[in-house]
Amino acid sequence: MTGGRRPERATAPADSAPVLRTERLVLNRTLAEEWAYAQVFTNSQHRADALAQFLHHYNHHRAHTALAGQPPITRINNLTGHYT
Repeated sequence: MTGGRRPERATAPADSAPVLRTERLVLNRTLAEEWAYAQVFTNSQHRADALAQFLHHYNHHRAHTALAGQPPITRINNLTGHYT
């Protein structure tokens, strides 16, 4: 220390990895409980069709606690592309 001042220290930015891992775990659990194991699929095409339907429901209609009960689609401001 010179002149009674403490040297400035650079701090590392907060690591977002734990949050991202948690979000992935929640999505994986939701997929498992509400889609993958919620019904019996007769073939791969049936499973793929069901996934597309589930993702539409998940993003457009299913209430999300983190969004105050709103679906994720409500967070999109420019869905129709009218704003530049």
